Amino acid sequence: MPDTFDSLETRSPAEREASLFARLPEILKQAAKAPAYAKRLEGVDLDGIRSREALASLPILRKSELPDLQKTALPFGGFVADALGLFGRLFTSPGPIFEPEAAISDPWRSARGLFAAGFRRGDVVLNTFSYHLTPGGFIMDSGARALGCAVIPAGPGNTEQQFELIEAYRPVAYCGTPDFLKILLDGAAASDRDVSSIRRALVSGAAFPKSLQDEFSAKGIEAYQAYATADLGFIAYETSAREGLVVNEDIIVEIVRPGTGDPVPEGDVGEIVVTTLDPHRPFIRLALGDLTAAMSGSSACGRTNMRIKGWMGRADQATKVKGMFIRPEQVAEISRRHPELGRLRLVVTREGEADVMTLMAETNEPSDALSAAISTTLHSVAKLKGLVAFAPPASLPNDGKIIADERRYD
Repeated sequence: MPDTFDSLETRSPAEREASLFARLPEILKQAAKAPAYAKRLEGVDLDGIRSREALASLPILRKSELPDLQKTALPFGGFVADALGLFGRLFTSPGPIFEPEAAISDPWRSARGLFAAGFRRGDVVLNTFSYHLTPGGFIMDSGARALGCAVIPAGPGNTEQQFELIEAYRPVAYCGTPDFLKILLDGAAASDRDVSSIRRALVSGAAFPKSLQDEFSAKGIEAYQAYATADLGFIAYETSAREGLVVNEDIIVEIVRPGTGDPVPEGDVGEIVVTTLDPHRPFIRLALGDLTAAMSGSSACGRTNMRIKGWMGRADQATKVKGMFIRPEQVAEISRRHPELGRLRLVVTREGEADVMTLMAETNEPSDALSAAISTTLHSVAKLKGLVAFAPPASLPNDGKIIADERRYD
């Protein structure tokens, strides 16, 4: 049997899907007790939201909107029904974005990811994520303690004190950014400090290239990465298969075309949208602004949930052309008006000290008439004139980039 956290991780995809969407209507009803969600879900038959297709009909909530929305109704913008005193901890992250922590065990669903990284009951864990106001330190701390680990709440920085803690407590596991783990290892080597007790790590919050993974492995540390956010906790995590990141249980992940709420075909790059089945703090279709792509099949580690490729860039590609903002939502509107087209990509360049935008459009039936129609739509939607260039189907890059700003000012 695979070494998994519990049997939920190895159930059939159909069984998981049925369970998630059987629970979703009650979560939507719980969310609708909060005034902001009640307004967004007004007129929706919540009992009928029992499939991905039905879920995709609900409005997107963009994480980038939360700071302004929360200002209108402090602290949570009207998206939380429970009283403040019913939560365990109350945080703020850069933005600012205010976040509550449910008063339950493992409120950020991080124990699974830590287990997949090799953390086990009785381990001593050095946690170098911040414990000051933001959830980062507590996301890892709560999951590790739910597993039965002892946690050193070290926080970031102060390497000399970190060395003292490591030599005294001999932690076998590390949580933090990959960059800070490298700083610790390099600093220990330079100052003849003993950090050899650390044998496994769960890293997040920064890029983790294979070169750095190999460097840690050469020093006896098996490090795995997680994709997590301050509002949602663990979304996906790496396993021993080293094939993408496995999506966490008890959440629904969609990959949508940037600027829309429309799911993309499997394998296409799009924006990550998450719905949580947390009755204390439900999120309904929260668009994170990060790009990824779904992977086909199941992980070789035995876990059967959806896999994603990890972070592949930002979906917010808004740029200014001739003094006016052009956004992915506008390109998506052109796509809606011309369903005969494939992928679209708006390329912005400079010619003769002037901005030029060219809409690249995939089609197998290019024509002057189609070009003229698209040009008219582009002008109508963007309020700017632009060129239209056709490309063969499936020829534009599958990188989630809707707007490519290629201007150079050398």
